[in-house]
Amino acid sequence: MSIANLRQSYEKGVLLEKDAKDSPFEQFSLWFEQAREQKVPEPTAMTLATANAQGRPSARIVLLKGFDSSGFVFYTNYLSRKGQELAVQPWASLLFFWQPLERQVRIEGVIEKVSVQDSDAYYQSRPVGSRIGAWASAQSQPVTCEALEASAKAMQDKYGDTPPRPDHWGGYRIKPLSFEFWQGRPSRLHDRLTYELDESGQWKIGRLSP
Repeated sequence: MSIANLRQSYEKGVLLEKDAKDSPFEQFSLWFEQAREQKVPEPTAMTLATANAQGRPSARIVLLKGFDSSGFVFYTNYLSRKGQELAVQPWASLLFFWQPLERQVRIEGVIEKVSVQDSDAYYQSRPVGSRIGAWASAQSQPVTCEALEASAKAMQDKYGDTPPRPDHWGGYRIKPLSFEFWQGRPSRLHDRLTYELDESGQWKIGRLSP
């Protein structure tokens, strides 16, 4: 079968303006909890898209580690490719795809580092192997398996089970300026509700053609 003929009819839900929450954060929280209740695999997995100084985009999956009305938080190596790109282009977009519910959420906004205290707290909550890994891996740089394993052993020997957080590792917060909530519908007549932040700081709901 040609991959061009692979298709699915989306029939599990609708998203109408009358049912949408006034706040996109409340709408996201509702959908996120429904994804958890339905045991969607990896509900915190999100595509993070960044761009370099020349506008060349890159994307990867990261895990959401917290969200509230101030934004969406993830953690990484600040010297990684994404970290270097965010340093020169402090804008990013997120994409959640909860396939069993036939839903997507797109978020675009500006980015900032979380506080040192928040980074420290999350780092100390991680398994010791992950904490050692933050020291051992020069993320996004070329490496061999043998060299990476040797680096991890050296860091384990140096720090034991109580490594401090590296200065080059911590959190980012995306402060949204726009949201799009996508619900699959039959005949590709999908629901696409948007929330845009206006100049007065209010969220305005709109609908896009699918």
